[in-house]
Amino acid sequence: MATAKKLPRRKGNMRPLFDGAEWSFELINKVYDAMGEVALGEMGLEIYPNQIEVITAEQMLDSYSSIGMPLMYRHWSFGKRFARDEAYYKRGMRSLAYELVINADPCINYIMEENSMTMQALVLAHAAYGHNHFFKNNYQFQLWTQPDHIIDYLAFAKRYVSECEERHGQDQVEIVLDAAHALMNQGVSRDLRPRPRNIDKHERERAARRRAHEEATYDDIYRTLPEITRENSEPAESQNEQRRIGLPEENLLYFLEKNAPKLEDWQRELLRIVRLLSQYFYPQRQTKMMNEGCATFVHYEIMNRLYERGQLTDGTMLEFLHSHSSVIFQPSFNDRRFGGLNPYALGFAMMNDIKRISTEPSPEDREWFPEIAGRGDWMETLRQAWAEFRDESFVLQFLSPKLIRDFRLFAVNDDAKESAMEVKAIHDEQGYKDVRRRLSRHYDVAAQDPDLQVTDADLSGSRRLVLTHRVRNGVLLDKTEAERTLQYLAQLWGYRVKLVEQDVEGSRVLKEHEALPMP
Repeated sequence: MATAKKLPRRKGNMRPLFDGAEWSFELINKVYDAMGEVALGEMGLEIYPNQIEVITAEQMLDSYSSIGMPLMYRHWSFGKRFARDEAYYKRGMRSLAYELVINADPCINYIMEENSMTMQALVLAHAAYGHNHFFKNNYQFQLWTQPDHIIDYLAFAKRYVSECEERHGQDQVEIVLDAAHALMNQGVSRDLRPRPRNIDKHERERAARRRAHEEATYDDIYRTLPEITRENSEPAESQNEQRRIGLPEENLLYFLEKNAPKLEDWQRELLRIVRLLSQYFYPQRQTKMMNEGCATFVHYEIMNRLYERGQLTDGTMLEFLHSHSSVIFQPSFNDRRFGGLNPYALGFAMMNDIKRISTEPSPEDREWFPEIAGRGDWMETLRQAWAEFRDESFVLQFLSPKLIRDFRLFAVNDDAKESAMEVKAIHDEQGYKDVRRRLSRHYDVAAQDPDLQVTDADLSGSRRLVLTHRVRNGVLLDKTEAERTLQYLAQLWGYRVKLVEQDVEGSRVLKEHEALPMP
């Protein structure tokens, strides 16, 4: 398991940046600048400008409740979450994060006033440099987010929701937001394919170009030929309608925003707000382990290098290592605290392992990772990995046999139809590959989320909407959750909604659900 190392040997004799638990704004600024010399000068990190704000524990709880955003529209679920987290915190059943960081330009870092100066230094290294670098450079965040616009958009969203509450009533606004939040994970277009902004206009333009081509190539002699009719020469009307509205469509919020028959303009804009927030958070779901691993590795490197120079005291370093060890602690499978692989532990261990492979490779490492083994420039390898991979591909590319042994990973097949479990992969060459492949699938968000798509919509007749769920590995949707979510969908659509669960081949219907909008 990943554990903290002993205190490194000092190489410098610079004066400590601080001594003791008390912090001040001058000290925070002094430590931030010293860390910048390491992070930007030595490690080659690239970051957004940082905006550092000191907040209270109650303000941190409030940030938790509004999904970690500095500006957010009002919704009852945020208050419910705040009350729950506050009760847990006051009873000692839950601790608070030392920091909160917002993917924005400038990057917003919240640090708690209750922290000691050592913890303020730790969270500055972790968030202001580690997370910040990952946000700016990882391709997922570049594809899905606009950090220079997010704060302005949140301000607009908050103002718009408030105006809708004044005009249409808080209850009417909450009905739309409740339904949109229930569908939030199905509010992302994962392939980012371009869509025509106006499908009807696009079809009319295509028809006009086709008529112009026919007129330009018309020959009067063809008028004398007998007309030939063929069955099914034109696509069915329903197929035309499906093509016109872009079916199948995986982004349910987008489809409803554009096509729901009964929604008013203000309701469509509310769906768009929730959809864009879902899109903003999608990269964080895909890079949780890498993002936290990057930030943890960066804060560990920065704090150790400052200590080696003499800029941190022994007491500061011991306090830091105590916190760091707690962050990367990985409980055993039979420990009551076990809840799966700790993303901090696995991410930090993999990045330390890349450093080891680059500087002190074993023969096994040279066989498995010929491109980086013994390369020496481990920071270049890490910066490239942080920029070009997500959790799934990072595990598939860089999880080493040594780490599989260290974490004691193996694969077990637990089939409900069988009376016993079967060990499918052990610590041999084929087993390492199988474990790495299986673990990478565990981090594939697209594989974890249900494969739901709008497959049919009658806009001119019965107005019935049909969704299809492609069932993976025989796992059907939870009946209660599926029917509750389908009810929200019917409320937005305004008419009957049907959900069909099919096998992957689409040849067999496994289950069906239907819902009508509530009166």
